Amino acid sequence: MRWQRWAIPASGVPVLAFLAWGLTRDPHTIPSPLPGKPAPDFALQSITGDSFRLKDLRGQVVLVNFWASWCLACRGEHPVLVDAAKRYRDQGLRVVGVVYEDSRDNARAWIAERGGDWPNVLDVGSHTAIKYGLFGVPETFFIGHDGRILYKQIGPLDQEVIDRWVPKLLHAAPGTGGGNGAAAPADSFAEGRSAGHVRVSPEFPTTRGTTRLK
Repeated sequence: MRWQRWAIPASGVPVLAFLAWGLTRDPHTIPSPLPGKPAPDFALQSITGDSFRLKDLRGQVVLVNFWASWCLACRGEHPVLVDAAKRYRDQGLRVVGVVYEDSRDNARAWIAERGGDWPNVLDVGSHTAIKYGLFGVPETFFIGHDGRILYKQIGPLDQEVIDRWVPKLLHAAPGTGGGNGAAAPADSFAEGRSAGHVRVSPEFPTTRGTTRLK
């Protein structure tokens, strides 16, 4: 019968459609499991040669910013970090930079040129980046009083992101982000992406987002 000749090919249409949809998906858009969980600790050497340990800032609001001197998007967000550090320092905000796949000399020259008086540590071997599930730079993790990551920003920070999340964390009492048995607000644990930003590793340059300079 004529319909039988079409039965098998037609049955494959949904499968082909699903495969085609899958091929158009960005495999790196899987949400991070870290928001809502304790920030992985790290003990690293700063670009000035001092020792630094994240857990020493426990009880304070911390922005952990992964960056590199070869990252174009990092250049764009840096003034936002400088401003945030100045505006919110007296309220308890601490900024920590983690230098990703870059040298001490490059990082020191970059900071000397653009400013930033917060600790910047060298992630030799990218072990800390692996702990944080980093795929590219910049990425920033907003850590609350209880040491948990409440928000992750993929791509460069802007003023809107800072002004939305930093005051929220600074004004929250320790434990109100879900710690100590308290229920977390619905928007406490989240992940956001900068418009137009493409996450790539330095081995795969792109004309947008994270681009490695030649």
